[in-house]
Amino acid sequence: MGLNLFICSINHQILLFLYQIFIGLYPIAAWILGYFNPKAKQWHTGRKEILNAIAAALTSNTKPVIWMHCASLGEFEQGRPVLEGLQKEYPNHLIVLTFFSPSGYEVHKNYSGADFVFYLPMDSEKNAQQFLTIVNPSIAIFVKYEFWHYYLTELKKRQIPTILIAGIFRKDQLFFKWYGRFYKNLLHCFSTFFVQDQHSQSLLHSIGINNEVYIGGDTRFDRVIEIAKAFVPIDPIAHFCNNSLVLVAGSTWFQDDETIAHFEKTNPHIKFIIAPHDITHQRLQNCLTLYKNAVLYSYYVKQLNRPGIAPQNFNTLIIDNVGMLSKLYHYATVTFIGGGFGADGIHNCIEAAVHYKPVLFGPVYDKYIEAVGLIEAGGAVSIKDALDFESVANRLFSKEAERKKMGQISGDFVQAHKGASAKIISYIQEKRLLTS
Repeated sequence: MGLNLFICSINHQILLFLYQIFIGLYPIAAWILGYFNPKAKQWHTGRKEILNAIAAALTSNTKPVIWMHCASLGEFEQGRPVLEGLQKEYPNHLIVLTFFSPSGYEVHKNYSGADFVFYLPMDSEKNAQQFLTIVNPSIAIFVKYEFWHYYLTELKKRQIPTILIAGIFRKDQLFFKWYGRFYKNLLHCFSTFFVQDQHSQSLLHSIGINNEVYIGGDTRFDRVIEIAKAFVPIDPIAHFCNNSLVLVAGSTWFQDDETIAHFEKTNPHIKFIIAPHDITHQRLQNCLTLYKNAVLYSYYVKQLNRPGIAPQNFNTLIIDNVGMLSKLYHYATVTFIGGGFGADGIHNCIEAAVHYKPVLFGPVYDKYIEAVGLIEAGGAVSIKDALDFESVANRLFSKEAERKKMGQISGDFVQAHKGASAKIISYIQEKRLLTS
């Protein structure tokens, strides 16, 4: 036993040392990459004097603070229903929202649901202490991921209630390895977990986290239902679709577009709306090359606004903006979710399913329990390659009864999984975590 403890102690010190090297090198790497990569530059410049900016913003605050942290844009969409629910229940509290990634911060830095939106200062003992002293949160809510050593240990030291929401765990993660004690200790800093499924709860139990672990579900279901209810028509999209059969492909990567492009060429009677995951100039040009009868959305809108001139008859619309995708699925006959031909897997499939549409995606989806659930229910199909896509798409576009049944299953699946946000908010109320 003594030897095991000694080995674990040495292992912990080594991993902490490596972690300190990582957090020291990360800002330097971001600064260097910033000369070539706009996102890296945003990450670096956004954190200049960030603690001074946070201190200046909160210097006169006397209200209790709710702090929510999100890694990026996707995690924010998961946390948003909870944040907005807490805003309604606790109107006299100040809400501070932080992001690690520019893709979250830059899109939502003016988000009206929070009093302040900041980049999270890079994890270090000094930064964590200063940040928590300035912000002085009554509660800290982390969404899905983000396990920062110094922030979490400092939160535990200060006995600030710290909740992980929409958590999802897999056996291959470091927390559950024999050499993962350093990471396992970070989980013990949380006071409460709301995980998405039974498997995640069981994994936490297996490493001694037995209390305050609840199966809460995925808050994204609540968010996509809210978005679908608030749908506002997009006139240029409606004009483009013109009552045709429509494939909407969201968050596509190059391999996704290669898979779809042949089908597009051989089916001119179908309209295609392609929303690339990345809208850099090069990526948009790739799409225009692959899809032969295509036009950028911005150009199409300009053509529509030219009086007396009818726009050209394109059958493919390439979306060159951010923020429209969730509404586009409303116009689909069939939907396709990108990312399934890459190592990281598919993007958000439930924001398509909520519109009661059939959902297609590539073969890499097993890490996403909502995608697995959709397939098992019969609302989604995984595509192996371009030939498989062509076969499935032909069947769905030609058989109205089949696609309507599949779409009904998709929509019902989403509705059946709502309510995760309410569970979290009720817990906070029942435990009086925000009542002084």
